[in-house]
Amino acid sequence: MRDIWESRTSFILASIGSAIGLGNIWRFPYVCYENGGGAFLIPYLIALLTTGIPLMILEFSLGHKFAKPAPAALGHIKKRFEVLGWFALLIGFGIVTYYAVIMGWCFNYLGYSFNLAWGQDTQAFFFNQFLQISESPMQIGGVQWMIVLGLVLTWIFVIAAIWKGAKTVGKVVYFTVTIPWIILIVLVVRGITLPGAIEGLKFYLTPQFSALLNYKVWLAAYSQVFFSLTIGFGVQITYASFLKKESDIVNNAFIVSFANNATSFIGGLAVFSVLGYYAHLSGLPVSEVVESGPQLAFVTYPTIIGLLPVGASIFGILFFLMLLTLGIDSAFSLVEAGAASVIYKFKIKRIHANIGFGIFALVVGILYTTKAGLHWLDIVDHFMNNFGLLIVGIIQCIAIGYFYNTKEMREYANSKSDFTIGRWWEFSIKYLTPIVVGILFLTNIYDRIMSSYGGYSRMPEFLGGWLVLIVFIAVAVILYKIKRRE
Repeated sequence: MRDIWESRTSFILASIGSAIGLGNIWRFPYVCYENGGGAFLIPYLIALLTTGIPLMILEFSLGHKFAKPAPAALGHIKKRFEVLGWFALLIGFGIVTYYAVIMGWCFNYLGYSFNLAWGQDTQAFFFNQFLQISESPMQIGGVQWMIVLGLVLTWIFVIAAIWKGAKTVGKVVYFTVTIPWIILIVLVVRGITLPGAIEGLKFYLTPQFSALLNYKVWLAAYSQVFFSLTIGFGVQITYASFLKKESDIVNNAFIVSFANNATSFIGGLAVFSVLGYYAHLSGLPVSEVVESGPQLAFVTYPTIIGLLPVGASIFGILFFLMLLTLGIDSAFSLVEAGAASVIYKFKIKRIHANIGFGIFALVVGILYTTKAGLHWLDIVDHFMNNFGLLIVGIIQCIAIGYFYNTKEMREYANSKSDFTIGRWWEFSIKYLTPIVVGILFLTNIYDRIMSSYGGYSRMPEFLGGWLVLIVFIAVAVILYKIKRRE
């Protein structure tokens, strides 16, 4: 008997939780600022409507129609497309191995928040004391055992959340989706009441309409939408396969997509209001205190928290608790998608699939707890997101657009939905999305030909990037060729 969501709310919250993650807090605000401020919201909304939501509808429709996890659902279109499903899940596996390590950092920093253990020089604390970062990826160094402890705690929570599949996930998401939103609102309210907050918000949202003439801004918008909705991992296909046959598709896709992007926008308000406060105290312009990625969460934000006049520890605890609850949904959705596919094809018990997945991913994740861990995390993350996901997105659109009947898929989605979609959806899947994502892919290829990523030498780039993708493709082919157990 296949897993079934207990309610529509459970499915929506799970899908929202999968889409919402750490990137909503530390990636979107920075991308928005870099690409025209408030003006960026125009191409971002257009990208959401023309690519993000159509792909979400596509993945929901695939999972719902065939009621099977990603590899099997894609295999219904053409048997060999099962390889694409396995490749998508392996990209998710690659990401969750280091994503869980970042969650481990959050566990550590949650503990540090009680007494603000990071001190005044948060940058030195994070890089030199906490990570003890080496000079290059090839200088592996020793394992940081406090980070390993955080990693183990992360995997305990992840496996517990998916212990009984949709049944436990459906209950857990009521807390892991609502709690971060409550905390986010608290942080926004606190942020906008701080001195200098308005300057930070102006910096974030002031429109630079001239940026709309730059094609790179439009590519950045499509890129951000694609990465932020957990599209291309097989997760949304798997989650939709747990729906009852009379469940909605189109309306759910719109709800999930807009909820995810509203979180990104609100996250920007929280981030830039406190960056404005930091600029006000330090006497620096806001442009000089803007950071993205781990440095924002583990260097800049702890610095600001330490400067708060009242309740610094409380807001530190709230901030890292928010990051944990934001990230945990994305992590366990990637694991659940993989586990469900393994269970379906190989007929093994869920407990064995869950624990086996967790242990294997934890062991791989040990690499990211070494002194070179941040270097490898950076490289692998770049290739998983900028190449792996784009490959899945392009081929998925080609699969439906040219090896299946897009009209039939649209009519199926409409037959199961509160409101219907028109032929614009078919145009997006067959032409617009493959072209835009293809341009992104070719641009990334050109960049890597011209120079190695991040200034690293070619060897670690090959080992952590191209070789990982090649291995994932080979494993996907092997998994496809293994016959399903009946």
